[in-house]
Amino acid sequence: FVRAEKAEPAATGKALAIIGNLYKAEAAIRDKGLAGEEKKAFRQLHVKLLVNEFFDWCHQERQRIDLIPKNPLTKAVNYACNHESQMRVFLDNPDVSPDTNHLERALRCIPMGRKNYMFCWTELGAEHVGIIQSLLVSCKLQGIDPYKYLVDILQRISRHPAKQVHDLIPRNWKKRFGSNPLKAPLDR
Repeated sequence: FVRAEKAEPAATGKALAIIGNLYKAEAAIRDKGLAGEEKKAFRQLHVKLLVNEFFDWCHQERQRIDLIPKNPLTKAVNYACNHESQMRVFLDNPDVSPDTNHLERALRCIPMGRKNYMFCWTELGAEHVGIIQSLLVSCKLQGIDPYKYLVDILQRISRHPAKQVHDLIPRNWKKRFGSNPLKAPLDR
């Protein structure tokens, strides 16, 4: 919508105002320290109205005869309408953020390390680097020290039942083993 601002200032102003109000409501959630069902209830009461208003506006704009397909506003509105169900997920799940900004910030280190990735040598090596980076970012998102996690997992994995490997992903590991992780011999 920001790209469409120059071509359609009035229309994009309306969309950006609604989106701004949505972020103000999310800031209120953070300020009040709401979590779980309280957060979901707040979103259902306050944020859902804004989301409905936004998508109603998008559907109205989509009906405009004067918008040509190459107009940036048309592209933005079509994108929003085509992804409406995915964009509404955060209303029913308090653990989901309304955007992916936190993930994009966490993954920013990947483009910064491009020169280092030349030394992956193979596609398989690059895939393994991607897996490790995803694991480290998952640790950071869960508030886990990646070093402690990796030290614990590398010692635990050989004796952990294969059927229960899901216990070792960062989110589940934090609940099950995070309070008493195994230590490296150097840390003892």
